[in-house]
Amino acid sequence: MKGLILAGGLGTGLRPLTHTGPKQLIPIANKPVLFYGIEDMAEAGIKEIGIIVGYTEERINILKNAIGDGSRWGVKITYIRQDAPRGLAHAVYCAKDFMGDDSFVVYLGDNILKGGITKYVEDFENSDYDAAILLSEVEEPWKYGVATLNEKGEVTDLEEKPDKPRSNFVLVGVYFFKPTIFNAIEKIKPSKRGELELTSAIRELIISKDCKVKSYFTTDWWDDTGTAEAVLRANQVILSDLKSSEMKGEVEDGVRILGNVKIEEGSLIKRGSRIRGPVVIGKNCMIARAYIGPYTSIGDNTTIIGGEIESSIVVGDTRIECDKRILDSLVGRHSIITSSGAPLRGYRMIIGESSKIQI
Repeated sequence: MKGLILAGGLGTGLRPLTHTGPKQLIPIANKPVLFYGIEDMAEAGIKEIGIIVGYTEERINILKNAIGDGSRWGVKITYIRQDAPRGLAHAVYCAKDFMGDDSFVVYLGDNILKGGITKYVEDFENSDYDAAILLSEVEEPWKYGVATLNEKGEVTDLEEKPDKPRSNFVLVGVYFFKPTIFNAIEKIKPSKRGELELTSAIRELIISKDCKVKSYFTTDWWDDTGTAEAVLRANQVILSDLKSSEMKGEVEDGVRILGNVKIEEGSLIKRGSRIRGPVVIGKNCMIARAYIGPYTSIGDNTTIIGGEIESSIVVGDTRIECDKRILDSLVGRHSIITSSGAPLRGYRMIIGESSKIQI
């Protein structure tokens, strides 16, 4: 069985961060979102993974440089270009030659799924179904694609963000296909927004007399990281799984550390600082006279002097030197944040790469 990760989206919900790079590389607990999907596939025994990329050479090269050939995960990665944002079904169809006659799993590149996909991969490989979808039961199904099932758990219909959902079962963003999906994609028409929808292709399978679509349910946490709020929420969930502290960097006397904290090589935490976990601090960072609060991820090569930061993500290569309190924020790479000496207040911000602000 092969894997396919869709990473060609423009990430408009995460601008300004995605003006300069793919949303799938925004770090969650100091690891790019897309890496979680690759790890899930590798853990499930999938050895060949295609990644759909687009639409500019700059974005494609950024992804290739970050991911490489897949050897670090024990897999082989092939990059497949999508020429324009023509929909998820079109993205899947771009991988037709790569898949050949093999079954495959599709993973949306901005999704994080706690618990992995191994059990679903094993079941689908041994089934006679043409497709399967991963579902979750939620309280607000109208925000998602919604599935209707029969008593066997087979999918009888799919609706995309319906006003009046017929169930609470929503698409998670992980799909399993036999090559018959390509024939279905060839039969569908663009939706109202001008895209070939994957839900339309699956519905084409459903109405076929010769095809069956199965459902799987996850009771684990999952999220798509398409907005700043979702990214920060995912960061909190992943950091909550930090079960112990790991101090590879240097921590001076006089530093107070509470909870589970991970500090990578080359980092220095200077006296007078306080860290309350769960927190991860990357490589070659310097923290001085600052408070780093729970659910904060600090990327590599970051300097923080003074002030407080909590429930936030600092992507890396950043300097924060201020006496302010930064909360629930997402700070892009190569940013500089300074202060004018005004009284301590709380600030929430989303800052794109190479920004410079004074507060």
